Amino acid sequence: MKVISVNVGRPHEFTIRGDIIATSIFKDPVKGRVRIATLNLEGDEQSDLSVHGGINKAVYAYPSEHYARWREELPEAELPWGAFGENLTISGLLESTTCIGDRLRIGTAELVVTQPRQPCFKLAYKFGREDMIKRFVRSGRSGFYLRVAAEGDVCAGDAIELLSRPEDAPTVTDILAGTAAS
Repeated sequence: MKVISVNVGRPHEFTIRGDIIATSIFKDPVKGRVRIATLNLEGDEQSDLSVHGGINKAVYAYPSEHYARWREELPEAELPWGAFGENLTISGLLESTTCIGDRLRIGTAELVVTQPRQPCFKLAYKFGREDMIKRFVRSGRSGFYLRVAAEGDVCAGDAIELLSRPEDAPTVTDILAGTAAS
Protein backbone atom coordinates (compact mmCIF):
# COMPACT_ATOMS: atom_id res chain seq x y z
CA MET A 1 0.00 0.00 0.00
CA LYS A 2 1.43 3.35 -0.98
CA VAL A 3 0.84 6.92 -2.08
CA ILE A 4 0.96 7.33 -5.87
CA SER A 5 0.38 11.09 -5.99
CA VAL A 6 -0.24 14.01 -3.62
CA ASN A 7 -2.67 16.53 -5.14
CA VAL A 8 -3.70 20.02 -4.06
CA GLY A 9 -5.80 22.85 -5.48
CA ARG A 10 -7.19 26.28 -4.81
CA PRO A 11 -10.74 27.45 -5.56
CA HIS A 12 -11.78 28.10 -9.16
CA GLU A 13 -14.97 29.90 -10.11
CA PHE A 14 -17.43 28.94 -12.83
CA THR A 15 -20.91 30.08 -13.81
CA ILE A 16 -24.05 27.94 -13.94
CA ARG A 17 -27.32 29.62 -14.98
CA GLY A 18 -25.94 33.01 -14.00
CA ASP A 19 -24.70 31.90 -10.57
CA ILE A 20 -21.01 32.08 -9.76
CA ILE A 21 -19.92 28.84 -8.10
CA ALA A 22 -16.57 28.15 -6.43
CA THR A 23 -15.01 24.69 -6.55
CA SER A 24 -11.75 23.14 -5.45
CA ILE A 25 -12.24 19.86 -7.34
CA PHE A 26 -9.40 20.76 -9.69
CA LYS A 27 -6.29 19.25 -8.06
CA ASP A 28 -2.77 19.01 -9.42
CA PRO A 29 -0.01 16.62 -8.36
CA VAL A 30 2.84 18.22 -6.41
CA LYS A 31 6.42 17.10 -5.92
CA GLY A 32 8.13 16.76 -2.60
CA ARG A 33 6.79 16.49 0.91
CA VAL A 34 3.48 18.15 1.77
CA ARG A 35 2.29 18.95 5.28
CA ILE A 36 -0.97 17.32 6.39
CA ALA A 37 -2.60 19.56 9.00
CA THR A 38 -5.79 19.00 10.98
CA LEU A 39 -8.10 20.43 8.29
CA ASN A 40 -6.27 19.87 5.01
CA LEU A 41 -3.00 19.60 3.12
CA GLU A 42 -0.66 22.56 2.73
CA GLY A 43 -1.49 24.29 -0.56
CA ASP A 44 -5.01 22.87 -0.67
CA GLU A 45 -8.26 24.67 0.08
CA GLN A 46 -11.92 23.68 0.14
CA SER A 47 -14.47 26.03 -1.42
CA ASP A 48 -17.72 25.14 0.35
CA LEU A 49 -17.08 24.21 3.97
CA SER A 50 -20.76 23.40 4.52
CA VAL A 51 -20.27 20.12 2.60
CA HIS A 52 -16.51 19.74 2.03
CA GLY A 53 -13.57 19.70 4.39
CA GLY A 54 -13.74 19.92 8.15
CA ILE A 55 -12.43 17.48 10.73
CA ASN A 56 -13.96 14.33 9.20
CA LYS A 57 -13.25 15.24 5.58
CA ALA A 58 -9.79 16.76 5.93
CA VAL A 59 -8.17 14.49 3.32
CA TYR A 60 -9.75 12.66 0.40
CA ALA A 61 -8.08 9.44 -0.82
CA TYR A 62 -8.87 7.71 -4.11
CA PRO A 63 -7.54 4.34 -5.31
CA SER A 64 -5.35 4.49 -8.41
CA GLU A 65 -6.71 1.06 -9.37
CA HIS A 66 -9.99 2.74 -10.41
CA TYR A 67 -8.40 4.93 -13.08
CA ALA A 68 -8.08 2.11 -15.66
CA ARG A 69 -11.81 1.42 -15.50
CA TRP A 70 -12.66 5.14 -15.74
CA ARG A 71 -10.37 5.44 -18.77
CA GLU A 72 -12.34 2.62 -20.42
CA GLU A 73 -15.71 4.20 -19.53
CA LEU A 74 -14.71 7.78 -20.36
CA PRO A 75 -12.17 7.51 -23.21
CA GLU A 76 -12.59 11.21 -24.08
CA ALA A 77 -11.70 12.41 -20.57
CA GLU A 78 -8.25 13.46 -19.46
CA LEU A 79 -7.56 11.61 -16.25
CA PRO A 80 -4.28 12.62 -14.62
CA TRP A 81 -3.78 11.78 -10.95
CA GLY A 82 -6.08 14.00 -8.91
CA ALA A 83 -8.79 14.01 -11.59
CA PHE A 84 -11.51 13.08 -9.09
CA GLY A 85 -10.52 15.85 -6.69
CA GLU A 86 -8.57 13.56 -4.39
CA ASN A 87 -5.72 14.76 -2.24
CA LEU A 88 -4.07 11.36 -2.19
CA THR A 89 -4.07 8.98 -5.12
CA ILE A 90 -3.25 5.67 -3.45
CA SER A 91 -2.70 2.02 -4.31
CA GLY A 92 -3.49 -1.10 -2.35
CA LEU A 93 -6.49 0.23 -0.41
CA LEU A 94 -9.89 -0.33 -1.96
CA GLU A 95 -13.37 0.45 -0.65
CA SER A 96 -14.08 -3.28 -0.28
CA THR A 97 -11.09 -3.87 2.03
CA THR A 98 -10.91 -0.54 3.87
CA CYS A 99 -13.02 -0.13 7.01
CA ILE A 100 -14.55 2.88 8.67
CA GLY A 101 -12.30 3.63 11.62
CA ASP A 102 -9.15 2.14 10.08
CA ARG A 103 -6.17 4.05 11.48
CA LEU A 104 -3.44 4.50 8.87
CA ARG A 105 0.10 5.85 8.90
CA ILE A 106 0.68 7.68 5.66
CA GLY A 107 4.08 9.29 5.51
CA THR A 108 4.58 10.69 9.01
CA ALA A 109 0.89 11.47 9.54
CA GLU A 110 -1.75 9.26 11.13
CA LEU A 111 -5.20 9.34 9.56
CA VAL A 112 -8.53 7.62 10.26
CA VAL A 113 -11.02 6.52 7.59
CA THR A 114 -14.34 8.30 8.25
CA GLN A 115 -16.72 7.85 5.30
CA PRO A 116 -17.08 7.29 1.56
CA ARG A 117 -17.30 10.28 -0.72
CA GLN A 118 -20.75 11.36 -1.84
CA PRO A 119 -20.12 13.61 -4.84
CA CYS A 120 -21.89 16.89 -5.51
CA PHE A 121 -22.83 18.56 -8.81
CA LYS A 122 -19.29 19.93 -9.19
CA LEU A 123 -18.04 16.50 -10.27
CA ALA A 124 -20.52 16.60 -13.17
CA TYR A 125 -19.33 20.12 -14.03
CA LYS A 126 -15.67 19.08 -14.03
CA PHE A 127 -16.29 16.17 -16.37
CA GLY A 128 -18.86 18.01 -18.51
CA ARG A 129 -21.29 15.10 -18.10
CA GLU A 130 -24.72 15.33 -16.54
CA ASP A 131 -24.62 11.59 -15.81
CA MET A 132 -21.30 11.69 -13.95
CA ILE A 133 -22.69 11.75 -10.41
CA LYS A 134 -24.96 8.75 -11.07
CA ARG A 135 -22.10 6.90 -12.79
CA PHE A 136 -19.75 7.65 -9.92
CA VAL A 137 -22.19 6.53 -7.21
CA ARG A 138 -23.31 3.45 -9.14
CA SER A 139 -19.69 2.40 -9.76
CA GLY A 140 -18.93 1.92 -6.06
CA ARG A 141 -15.58 3.57 -6.74
CA SER A 142 -16.06 6.40 -4.25
CA GLY A 143 -12.74 6.66 -2.47
CA PHE A 144 -12.95 7.77 1.15
CA TYR A 145 -12.38 10.65 3.51
CA LEU A 146 -9.83 10.73 6.30
CA ARG A 147 -9.61 12.54 9.63
CA VAL A 148 -6.16 13.65 10.75
CA ALA A 149 -5.30 11.92 14.04
CA ALA A 150 -1.69 13.16 14.05
CA GLU A 151 -0.30 15.82 11.73
CA GLY A 152 2.71 15.00 9.59
CA ASP A 153 3.86 15.09 6.01
CA VAL A 154 3.49 12.93 2.94
CA CYS A 155 4.88 12.54 -0.56
CA ALA A 156 4.43 10.27 -3.55
CA GLY A 157 6.00 6.89 -2.89
CA ASP A 158 5.33 6.89 0.86
CA ALA A 159 4.11 3.62 2.33
CA ILE A 160 0.64 3.33 3.85
CA GLU A 161 0.50 1.20 6.98
CA LEU A 162 -2.65 -0.08 8.69
CA LEU A 163 -2.12 0.65 12.39
CA SER A 164 -5.44 -0.56 13.76
CA ARG A 165 -8.97 -1.54 12.80
CA PRO A 166 -12.06 -1.40 15.04
CA GLU A 167 -13.66 -4.75 15.71
CA ASP A 168 -16.68 -5.46 13.45
CA ALA A 169 -16.11 -2.23 11.49
CA PRO A 170 -18.04 -1.95 8.21
CA THR A 171 -16.09 -1.52 5.00
CA VAL A 172 -16.49 1.60 2.90
CA THR A 173 -18.36 -0.62 0.42
CA ASP A 174 -20.76 -1.70 3.20
CA ILE A 175 -21.56 1.95 3.92
CA LEU A 176 -22.03 2.69 0.22
CA ALA A 177 -24.45 -0.24 -0.07
CA GLY A 178 -26.42 1.03 2.92
CA THR A 179 -26.56 4.51 1.43
CA ALA A 180 -27.77 3.14 -1.91
CA ALA A 181 -30.46 1.08 -0.17
CA SER A 182 -31.89 4.03 1.77
